[in-house]
Amino acid sequence: MERSDENSISTMRGGSIQGEPMEGVKYPALLRNTNRRALRGIDNLIGGPAQVITIGKRPLQESKVMVPKSCAQRPMTRQLSATLGSQRPSSSTSLPIERQQKRAAITVTENPVDDDSSCTAPMEVIAPLLMAPEVEMGEISELKAIEVEMEDMEDIEEDEDDEEEIEEIIPDIDIPDLKNPLAVVEYVEEIHDFYWRSEDLSCVDPNYMSNQSDINERMRGILIDWLIEVHYKLELLDETLFLTVNLIDRFLALHDVMRKKLQLVGVTALLLACKYEEVTVPVVEDLIIICDRAYTRTDLLQMERLMVNTLQFNMSVPTPYVFMKRFLKAAQSDKKLELLSFFMVELCLVDYKMLQFRPSLLAAAAVFTAQCTLNGFQSWSKCSELHSRYTQEELMECSRIMVQMHHTAAAGKLTGVHRKFSTPKYGYASKCEPALFLLEEPM
Repeated sequence: MERSDENSISTMRGGSIQGEPMEGVKYPALLRNTNRRALRGIDNLIGGPAQVITIGKRPLQESKVMVPKSCAQRPMTRQLSATLGSQRPSSSTSLPIERQQKRAAITVTENPVDDDSSCTAPMEVIAPLLMAPEVEMGEISELKAIEVEMEDMEDIEEDEDDEEEIEEIIPDIDIPDLKNPLAVVEYVEEIHDFYWRSEDLSCVDPNYMSNQSDINERMRGILIDWLIEVHYKLELLDETLFLTVNLIDRFLALHDVMRKKLQLVGVTALLLACKYEEVTVPVVEDLIIICDRAYTRTDLLQMERLMVNTLQFNMSVPTPYVFMKRFLKAAQSDKKLELLSFFMVELCLVDYKMLQFRPSLLAAAAVFTAQCTLNGFQSWSKCSELHSRYTQEELMECSRIMVQMHHTAAAGKLTGVHRKFSTPKYGYASKCEPALFLLEEPM
């Protein structure tokens, strides 16, 4: 078999239709208007399949580059190359910077032309023009840094907006008790509105001791301190203690009592409070024994009639207890805060000068002081302010007095409250360090 030399480099000639060689074309240039194309199998001709040029190992995104038809009639020169570079479509510049950076290869699809025409611009010249960087790396880094900073600023602004919304939202403290029939969620607000309106009925003149001829405020403190111990021994309800003290003060404000009858007044008030609050009422004989038989049964029953007539049978008055339960709920308290708050308010029961404050104010100040004691800083939430109707500034005077009483609770003779709250049953609440930093606040 004879060897064919038609594909030999030495025999390859560019020619026209007449078979004459083309002028101005260097090998290996593309052939025009011939029936045979050189090395068509490697797809390097215009009109053939798109050639994929890769850099590294990753294929690039596809980008169409239109080659002007005028290129088919002109040889590739430096001026034409620069013209093609400046006339590249602007669509590639609209790509994100990140996508331009990640390009590692490019697929070029030329403008299809007739089989009878070809372009003298080789792909080795066009490809570098297509891959020329459109943005300097320093500018890319700066733009990315600005973009990240703007995103961070937007996130911070969104977080601040969320925090403001959270601060403005006041939770509904009655939602957890919707299924509790004893919480009477349907009309609990109306109940407490009634307490606020009728609060004045439970208040007494803070100077009523000046009208007493045989007793003084120190004797009252001894009586209340002793009744707190009796209440603790009999394991009575908290409501009973607060109502007992209220009945004593209201009766003493209206009736002059001799010193030897003061203990009888206290025991009778305890009996009436038990009849009003307790399920099981202590026996009269047991109360007489507690008084070391200083009084008879007849004495106790006669004092009972005198007391209810003096008070006009008005036993249903709001005491600090009813406000305490509501304010503790608003403060989302735990058992420790609850016990410490009751320790504070029971200290106020013994001290005569605390009668100058309304029951609701005593309850709110007790919760506020207990929170400050446990947290170590001033703490009074918007929810507590809403339900208590007192601001932090309005509570500071009463709270400072409570801190002083807490600081001196273990000293002196009237230590019944301190000893009561030093037991495991009351969580050793009296042993907490007092919030002395409240005393350092400016008045």
